[in-house]
Amino acid sequence: MGNWIGILIIVAMFAFVALMAVFRLAPSDPAEWHVDPTDPSLSAGSGAALVRSDGNLQSPVFDETPQALLARLHVLADATPRTRVLAGSPEEGRVTYMTRSLLFGFPDYTSVTTIPMGDGAQVVAYGRLRFGSSDMGVNTERLSGWLDQLQTAR
Repeated sequence: MGNWIGILIIVAMFAFVALMAVFRLAPSDPAEWHVDPTDPSLSAGSGAALVRSDGNLQSPVFDETPQALLARLHVLADATPRTRVLAGSPEEGRVTYMTRSLLFGFPDYTSVTTIPMGDGAQVVAYGRLRFGSSDMGVNTERLSGWLDQLQTAR
């Protein structure tokens, strides 16, 4: 009986390692994940956060150009742990970041741009998970944190 338990533990460990490899090694196709967050078909839901007038988060109007605001946001995003640029750049006007969770390395994708609003600019962003159906509020928390940091650093 003891041998069977040992074998089951070893099989479970291999299955766990294989599953983690899927999360870590799955390719991230920019054509699929580098989306325009102003696209009206996007919505906030389980596992997603949307910074937009019809989203679950709202951006204040910042007293700067859209280009300057996106450049400041890029610095914050770039300093976020386990985050890297998947596609785009501030110079292009839109950037998609991939942020991995600490423990399991699940990838989340956040596409950001800025739009003119009166004499200033607003952030428009769409953060979503890749695997699963709920991110336990992580994308909303990340985007809310970025907005808070942008306001604090004015």
